[in-house]
Amino acid sequence: QVQLVESGGGLVQAGASLRLSCVASGRTLSRHAMGWFRQAPGKEREFVASIDATGINTYYADSVKGRFSIARDNAKNTVFLQMNSLKPEDTAVYYCAATTWSTVQNTAAFYDYWGQGTQVTVSS
Repeated sequence: QVQLVESGGGLVQAGASLRLSCVASGRTLSRHAMGWFRQAPGKEREFVASIDATGINTYYADSVKGRFSIARDNAKNTVFLQMNSLKPEDTAVYYCAATTWSTVQNTAAFYDYWGQGTQVTVSS
């Protein structure tokens, strides 16, 4: 069984930066693509970013492209989401997810393991 634990969320002002971390335990995820999703109040969960098993290929939602960056450290079984130039519309609970696919995936249905989420709130 894989457990994913996110951290790094918080309350920041617009324009600030945050770095989310997701540590996996229970299984090495070096062969798995990883992703970040978010869910704002009253909205469906949406894709944010994905990184393949090698860490070379990444994919972003248009809404965060150029502002967010996903990376991974397979030696530490950890994936990161660097979020810059945050906007109030980025406010959401951010979830880390792991898929058995090795290639980037932007659909929640392809992900098998999910963390509990970390709250990110951006004030204007």
